[in-house]
Amino acid sequence: MTAVYDTPVVLDRRDGPYGEVVLRRHGALLQIIANGCFLMDTSDGRSERLLVDAARAALDARPAPEVLIGGLGVGFSLAHAAADPRWGRITVVEREPAVIGWHRDGPLAEVSAGALADPRTAIVEADLVRFVNETSDTFDALCLDIDNGPGWTVTEDNDTLYSPAGLAACARVLRPGGVLAVWSAEPSPEFEGSLRNAGFQQVRTEEVPVARGVPDAVHLAVRPG
Repeated sequence: MTAVYDTPVVLDRRDGPYGEVVLRRHGALLQIIANGCFLMDTSDGRSERLLVDAARAALDARPAPEVLIGGLGVGFSLAHAAADPRWGRITVVEREPAVIGWHRDGPLAEVSAGALADPRTAIVEADLVRFVNETSDTFDALCLDIDNGPGWTVTEDNDTLYSPAGLAACARVLRPGGVLAVWSAEPSPEFEGSLRNAGFQQVRTEEVPVARGVPDAVHLAVRPG
């Protein structure tokens, strides 16, 4: 007897500023594909929520800390941050207008509608690498999830985010004692070394086991001050 599997259904396909982006439905799941590379889906979200929770736990008792979330994705990190009344301003930087549209008036609104309506939330359409290099704003936490990890970027330009210059830019927009949290599809001891070399302290990695393969990871580091 031949097994029958659900076939992904393309809900939207657009040519964005950085290539093709696709939103698919596969059974009950929504999936985002960029330039043919699977990015994420709505199957779990544990590691995306950990990205936010670990950053919040690493902060001191400062009132209403402000967070920058790099990458809107399927909205798990934003929705989780907005569900926590302890956060102050929540800024999300997303470079793909299609992804923003899928959240505002498309299928991904089922994840993020409440968070987008939260008065603390602001969506900025911009490239994250350029944003951290050019903004004059500062934050208590940076929660970054724009790639499959420091060694597996969606586009080549994203490599610079994990370079000494990119980490220096992240440190510049962090307030003293602020936390940098970076999502990765696998732990990276090399990236831990890069964080230490960039002057960050309390560098550590939290892992989230997955059904198959290596665990997801959240790399954490604190700006001195």
